[in-house]
Amino acid sequence: MFDKRKSGILVHPTSFPSPYGIGDLGNAAYAFIDFLKAAKQTLWQVLPLGPTGYGDSPYQSFSSFAGNHYLISPDKLVAQGLLSESDIASPPAANPRKLDYGMAISYKMKLLRKAFTNFTTHATTAQRNAFAKFTKTQKTWLDDYALFTALKDENGGSEWFRWEKPLASRLPAALKQASKDLATEIEFCKFVQYEFFRQWANLKAYANAAGVQIIGDIPIFAAHDSADVWANPELFHLDENGLPTAVAGVPPDYFSETGQLWGNPLYNWEMHSKTGYVWWCKRMAAVLDMTDIVRLDHFRGFEAYWAIPHDEKTAINGKWEKGPGKALFTAIKNKLGSLPIIAEDLGLITERVDRLRKGLKLPGMRVLQFAFTPDADSSYLPHNYENSLTVAYSGTHDNNTAKGWYAEATEAERDYLRRYLNVSGEDVAWDLIRAAMASNAIFAISPIQDILDLGAADRMNTPGESHGCWCFRYTMEMLTQSHAERLAYLTKLFGR
Repeated sequence: MFDKRKSGILVHPTSFPSPYGIGDLGNAAYAFIDFLKAAKQTLWQVLPLGPTGYGDSPYQSFSSFAGNHYLISPDKLVAQGLLSESDIASPPAANPRKLDYGMAISYKMKLLRKAFTNFTTHATTAQRNAFAKFTKTQKTWLDDYALFTALKDENGGSEWFRWEKPLASRLPAALKQASKDLATEIEFCKFVQYEFFRQWANLKAYANAAGVQIIGDIPIFAAHDSADVWANPELFHLDENGLPTAVAGVPPDYFSETGQLWGNPLYNWEMHSKTGYVWWCKRMAAVLDMTDIVRLDHFRGFEAYWAIPHDEKTAINGKWEKGPGKALFTAIKNKLGSLPIIAEDLGLITERVDRLRKGLKLPGMRVLQFAFTPDADSSYLPHNYENSLTVAYSGTHDNNTAKGWYAEATEAERDYLRRYLNVSGEDVAWDLIRAAMASNAIFAISPIQDILDLGAADRMNTPGESHGCWCFRYTMEMLTQSHAERLAYLTKLFGR
């Protein structure tokens, strides 16, 4: 898998052009694959594809196994006969450059419920059989997730640990009664999951046929308010009320002076070990059913993770706790075989973290925005890449755009970049794209914002900020043939 030089683009489907307020798996997604092919790009990296929770972050999902049903394309539902052209003829006005989750979700849910009603009354035998097959094969996670979602809606969206005790504690009698009372809503949830996975599978097949592999993303931690934690409380450190005894985050770093307080419950790794890490094996298998390669977020947390007392307001006063280390990856390999995993090894990386990654023969990440400190010994500078088992990025979803970063960088950093790359700095985004492409890294990835030479206003996420992130969108006209030709030229020039 990591034996051929390749390059590609990082963009999440929510950013695709669409008249429905949020990018989806419809026409613009296929147009993007066509662009990748024209640009000679063979990698498409996405963010986690699960249903988003608090703050609309794809890293805080209601499920580690479900898909984000807001990505379902209304146009594809029309093609299936589940909606009519008139149903989608007048979407609410939306900013084509910025996602309004409230508006988009409200509109999409109305369409999805209408499609469900039509499916229930008019589905063909083939459609019903395909749906039944999906619910059967995905039963191990889908039943819990559908009930969780229905109960969440029934409880006004409140977190599961605030529900009535019998339901929060999953007493069998209470779950049986709820499954009966909420049968229609449960079926609706299963339907939208079926539609998401059907549309995604078609898009993935189109990408693969075009020579494009998809890089998925697994957040290391599960969201507290998720079907994962509700259905498997024994796998997490929770108190008798379902609240975390300590939470996840990272200490102060490049992104934040007070660290990042993520708030996710911590894994009970001892219990995971006793089960043979079966939940993690299932999670990895599920993501690799959807993608070709997976980026494993916060890899350093598998060696040691930052545990923060549950009542802290920042991440400063945490402590390092031992992670599962090699044992987890051995269990996954024994179950699933050798896997195409990219280790996100950013942040405070110790010799032990490095040794774990190298022992597993996983490529790490090198982000060029971190390179120009200025320090010729920086591991992020291309001449210091230890070997080709590396993925070079001009930036990631957590970084500013290259143009925005350069505008805010110190003069010493800008000067070092100009001298190191022998450039004027007037075209810094493409300077970094070229540097990543030219490096010995096996993969070179750039966010679409850098391809489009966009400024700080178009960054995807600002770590530590809980609002206003994940909203970036581009329009169809912005991604041009000249972009494709420029990328194709660099791809050929540097043998990718």
